[in-house]
Amino acid sequence: MILRLKLMIILWSFLVIPLLLFGQETTPGQITYNHKTYDLYPEILSNSPGIPSPLTIEDGTEIVTCFSLDGRYFLTPVTMENGEPLDYENGQWYGKGRQLDVDSTDFPTLARTGVHSEKELNQTKTITGKSISEITQMGRPEAYSTAGFMSHDEDIISVLRGDNRLASQLGATHPQIAKPLFHVFNVIITVKKDSERGNVKGIIYNNRKIYLKFRGSKGWQESIFNDEILGYWQIEIWRELDQEEKAFLSRKYPDLTEGEMAELLKKLSYIHTGEMVPYYIMRYGFYEGHTSYRADPIAIAFIFGLRSIQEIEGAFEGNLYETLKKHFLDENIRE
Repeated sequence: MILRLKLMIILWSFLVIPLLLFGQETTPGQITYNHKTYDLYPEILSNSPGIPSPLTIEDGTEIVTCFSLDGRYFLTPVTMENGEPLDYENGQWYGKGRQLDVDSTDFPTLARTGVHSEKELNQTKTITGKSISEITQMGRPEAYSTAGFMSHDEDIISVLRGDNRLASQLGATHPQIAKPLFHVFNVIITVKKDSERGNVKGIIYNNRKIYLKFRGSKGWQESIFNDEILGYWQIEIWRELDQEEKAFLSRKYPDLTEGEMAELLKKLSYIHTGEMVPYYIMRYGFYEGHTSYRADPIAIAFIFGLRSIQEIEGAFEGNLYETLKKHFLDENIRE
């Protein structure tokens, strides 16, 4: 009888208690910073928490502070990771996918250092098993997509080479530049799970207010490489320059017309892109060419505060306007 009672207690502890715990409502996630505890999304804060954003806590969790359309705030986990599959074709809309993968087979130096070796790029004949000519053909406008992944006068190698030089001039690696775009996308997939609370207006990033707009497309875009990367979201990212930044550029570029200065400011401070791009940057060092979906590394560095306007100008020495406009010409195309 005693043995039977003990067995029943054991069974109850292994089967019933977990079921009871599973059925209970869990409390929101929390983080502790400077001895103060903060609730994470979906908890909403009336005031800004006043903590660094982005913030990496001791366990490696990455957090950004978001601000909402109704003037409130929330803390969102945005950790870059190889998470659940992101597979629109099979109805998996909210996974992070493989955010840490780099194409080490085709670009071993990129995988090791975060930037390309130009020697490797110049010798590259295929990427993910596809020929350079095939990827270029698929990537041009009116081919695999209306806007294209590069302009008519660019090819995949010229774009990889051009943006690798820009990243190097900025003193940054491709993973460093991809990170804030992943953070933006991870905010999107978090808040859009809850339509009632999916009212994010923007994020605080390196003491800057960065504004976001995003919407899904009618379908999805497939990749020009042999990979699982898909595109569904239309994402707009921008921030406003302060008066000091505007004055600095006016002093450095006094010969620009009013229209040219407006173009320079927009190219620096506004990005229209999709979620494919951070995966492309991380995996291949590909920001897309000079099309409407390009996420220029200079603009990313400026918007997210990776570099100040003075540091960016110092890297390009009076050529910032031309650098932002200039296409990465396909060397096989002759005028």
